[in-house]
Parts: sequence; C-alpha cells; structure tokens
Amino acid sequence: MENPGPEKILSDVIFRDYEMADYSAVIDLWDKTGLGGALRGDDREAIKKTIRLGGKLLVAVLPGGQLIGSSWMTYDGRRIHLHHVAVLPEWQRRGIGRRLTELSIGFAKETGTQIKLEVHQSNKGAVKLYRELGFRYLGDYDVYIMRDFSP
Repeated sequence: MENPGPEKILSDVIFRDYEMADYSAVIDLWDKTGLGGALRGDDREAIKKTIRLGGKLLVAVLPGGQLIGSSWMTYDGRRIHLHHVAVLPEWQRRGIGRRLTELSIGFAKETGTQIKLEVHQSNKGAVKLYRELGFRYLGDYDVYIMRDFSP
C-alpha cells in the first residue's frame, strides 16, 4: 500500500480551538518539541488567562483524537504574539505547522493587529516557513527576558 501524500494527511487533520480537556496533551506536545514548560510560565492558568485576555490557542488533532500540533497566540492590547507553533516530530514536514501558522495569521487579521513571533535562528525550517508566509526579520533588536525575580 502506498503512503498517503501530505495533502491527504493534512485533509484528515482537524484544526480547532483548544479545549480545557486538551491540557495534558498540549503540555506533552510542548515537552516533546522542546517548547513551553513551567520555567516559561506555561501552565493551565496561563493558557486560560491569555485566552480570556483576547488570545487563542489552536490545536491540530487527528480524527481519532490524538493531538499532534499547536499554535498559541497571546494578545497584549497592541500585537498578537505567536508562541509554540509545535508539531510532533513524527508529523512534521507535512504542512501541519504551515496550516497552524496560516490560521494564526488569519486570527491576527480578524483582530486587526500586527503579529509577532520569536524563533531560534538555528531552526532553519521554521525560519524559512515564516519568511514564506510574510514575516520579516526585525534585526535591529535583541530580545531579553526576566523569568526569575528571586534575589
């Protein structure tokens, strides 16, 4: 039997809004793809809060219910920040991350806001995808973060 092409696989994937019952699967996805986690403040309450404040978390799910991808968007009142575009390694390179990103861009268009993301420069595949979809490198800024406020 012939392997189905990317188009067939993509047509079987369900893209929908996150539901609270997805939480464990989303955290597992982020663990398996090296995204998210407690250090970054990515927990159930953070997800609920960002959605309540105007963000969105999309998931990609197989017909049997297995969660294989995510795209988390937060809103700061000025911009949509795109986080955790993740696809399980065995499902990568089949158009799922592209579709999640396209849907995220669509959400930003609906809200009438800019969309911004950060991607590690070594993630060449993601950089290529984001450039193809219209993102441009904002090269005159360094990004800093403070995650721990202990002395």
